[in-house]
Amino acid sequence: MNSFIREFKKHSFLLQYLIAKDFKVKYRRSVLGMAWSVLNPLFMMIIVSAVFSVVIRVDIGAYSYPMYVILGQTMFTFLSDATTSSMQSILSASALIKKVYIPKYIFPLEKVGFAFVNFFVSMVAVVLVGCFEGVGISWHLLLTPLLFVLFAFFCLGIGLALSALSVFFRDTLHIHSIILTAWMYLTPIFYNLDSLVALKNGNAVWWKALLIRVFEYNPMYQYINAFRNMVLFHCAPTLTEIGLCLGYAVLTLIIGILIFKKSQDKFILYI
Repeated sequence: MNSFIREFKKHSFLLQYLIAKDFKVKYRRSVLGMAWSVLNPLFMMIIVSAVFSVVIRVDIGAYSYPMYVILGQTMFTFLSDATTSSMQSILSASALIKKVYIPKYIFPLEKVGFAFVNFFVSMVAVVLVGCFEGVGISWHLLLTPLLFVLFAFFCLGIGLALSALSVFFRDTLHIHSIILTAWMYLTPIFYNLDSLVALKNGNAVWWKALLIRVFEYNPMYQYINAFRNMVLFHCAPTLTEIGLCLGYAVLTLIIGILIFKKSQDKFILYI
């Protein structure tokens, strides 16, 4: 552990440089620059809110539906950006890896770090929507940094595993896109669980209970639901929700580290 900490400190400047470089590349020749990190979630929220609150009519009671959407949307965008960019990080840095020694975990870690910073910038859009919708604030907002850290570890675990797998199996790039799309629709971002089944017969009630149980053990549901509880519903997550969020983060990170560590010495043969 001490050797890892010393090595990480030694290369921390590279991590900062790569994150800054990604920002410059992403917003190069863009008139609005980083403002797009705020405008993108705002525009998506407006479009989704118009469709699901007017046309399909998703009902979340007295709470703000635009706020409901943007909270789920920003967290899923973080997951998508972090895992997609991490997955390609080793392949993209192949020229550098072949020339000099750099701890290979720096590259997926940098991609998650960049997505994390971008996620915080997008929180400006969340604040703007919250003010416009009159959501208000409560002490539960103090719990959000802990949730964000757990969620970042969750994304990092997935990113480490995908970055290693994509080196040996290039089909991972395509499979991830399909899984991510399915995951988005299986996560209550634009709808709530109460709107899943409208039928009232006995079988429908049983299937709805089963379906809700499956949704509740979706990791993204737990993270997004905890975020909404703190920001929109002004309540603290239950001990079960906290335990699941912590468990998913720790388990995913351990698996990601094990997969990456076991395969990193062979990267040079395949990149």
